[in-house]
Parts: sequence; C-alpha cells; structure tokens
Amino acid sequence: MGGFSSHNLAFAFGLLGNVISFFVFLSPLPTFYKIYKKKSTEGFQSVPYVVALFSAMLLMYYAFLKDSDGILIITINSFGCLVETVYIVVYLFYAPKMTKVYTIKLLSLMTVGFSLIVILTQFLAKGPTCLQIVGWICLVFSVSVFVAPLCILKQVIRTQSIEYMPFSLSLSLTLNAVMWFFYGLLIKDFNVAIPNVLGFIFGIIQMVLYGIYKRKGTKKLALVLEGQKIMATIDAHQMLEKQVIADQVIDVAMLSEMVAVCQETVPLALCAANELDDHTAAELVLAKAN
Repeated sequence: MGGFSSHNLAFAFGLLGNVISFFVFLSPLPTFYKIYKKKSTEGFQSVPYVVALFSAMLLMYYAFLKDSDGILIITINSFGCLVETVYIVVYLFYAPKMTKVYTIKLLSLMTVGFSLIVILTQFLAKGPTCLQIVGWICLVFSVSVFVAPLCILKQVIRTQSIEYMPFSLSLSLTLNAVMWFFYGLLIKDFNVAIPNVLGFIFGIIQMVLYGIYKRKGTKKLALVLEGQKIMATIDAHQMLEKQVIADQVIDVAMLSEMVAVCQETVPLALCAANELDDHTAAELVLAKAN
C-alpha cells in the first residue's frame, strides 16, 4: 500500500501540476505570434505577464526556504520566470510608447518590491517565521495571478468578443489549479492550496463566458452571412430589372426606327402606285382611241 501514500500522491499531483503549468506558460504563444504578425500589441495587456513573473519569482524564493517538497515548485517556476521574461520583452518591443512606459514602471515596481521582500525577510525574520511570512506573501500574489485575467473578462463582457481570451488558457488554468490544490493539500501547505481554489473558480468563470460569447459570435456571424446573402439576392434582382428595362428601351428604339422606316416607305409606295395608275389609264385611253 506504500504506492498510495500521501507523499507519493503529492508527488504525482505535483508532477502533473508541472506538466500542466508548462502548457499554461506556453499558452500565450498564439497571442504573441499574433502580436508579431501584426507588429502591434493591439488590445492585449501586459499586467498578467508582469504579475505572473512576480509570482513565479516569489514562489521560487519560497520553495528555496522550504526544507522539503520545494523541488517541484522550483522547477516549474524557474521555467515560468524564463518564459514570462521573454513574453514581456516581446511585448515591450511592439507596444506603443505610452503602454511601454507603463509596463516599464510596473516592472521597476516589481523589481523593487521583490528585492525589499528578500532583504527584509532575510534580516528581520529567521527560520519558520521567515518561511511563514514569505508564504503569506506568495499566497497574496498567487491570488493576484488568478485575479489579473479579470481585466480581460471585463474586456470580453464589454466588447462581447472572446478574441483576447483563448479557451486553451482558461482550460489550462482550471486544470492547473486543481493539480496544485491537491498537491498543497497533501503536503499540508495551505499557502499553495488556498490560491488554487480561487484559480479553479476564475477558470470556470472564464470558460462559461467563453461559451456564452462564442455562441453569440456564431449567431452574429450567421446573421452577417444571411444579410450578405439577402443583399446579394437584392443586387441580382435589381440587375435583372435594369437588364429588362434596358431590353425594353432597345425594343422601343427598334420599333421607333421601324415606324420611321415605314413612314418613309409608304409614301414612296403610294407615289409609285399613283404613277402606275396614271400610266395604266393613259394606256387605256390610247387603246380606246385606236
């Protein structure tokens, strides 16, 4: 029964959490490919990536302070720090000036904050107290990672468009929250478990909104296509009417020409007939005289 011990189960959930978190960190790749193709950040925000980087740095620091059960947290968050840094660099390269300045200020604030946390906890707290303080700070910022997409939810509701909320990201965040919740629960680390309850809730909300606005988007597309079909039918009908009118005008013009020709031909025929009658009459008179 040793295979079903809490330690082994915790390792299994932590390993699954690493795998899913790996794809969570990679899930914004389509977004940044779109930014690269359009050479513009458009409506995308930098806040989620900056907050995610800060959270990953804090979790790495927290995992280094733990006596055990920290290796799985260190591995995935070291990868997260690398990936989030790349995202932010790409974002800064294509962001407009005002957005770029805002992001740099946010990064500067994050750097100063992280440095202060490390310095103060190392010099003012020792042992378990230091770990507890850093754990609470990690809890707060882990919640911030899950709350950060709320600005995207607001944009989705306002625009009624799911363009800036990929379904893959929402699904990955939900599964990721489930894995890390059970990992934290099994190792009795509530600083890891509690934030992922909110992560699961926010992930479900995102997927529900995705389903709602995806359906609305499909209906709008169907209405647009139907409208285009109706307009094409109307245009074809109008073209047919114009063609019929044009044909009628041509027929009237041809009829007018025929009438004009007849008007010219009939007098000539009458004149010829009169001349013929006069000639015949003259012949009859000569015949009688003879």
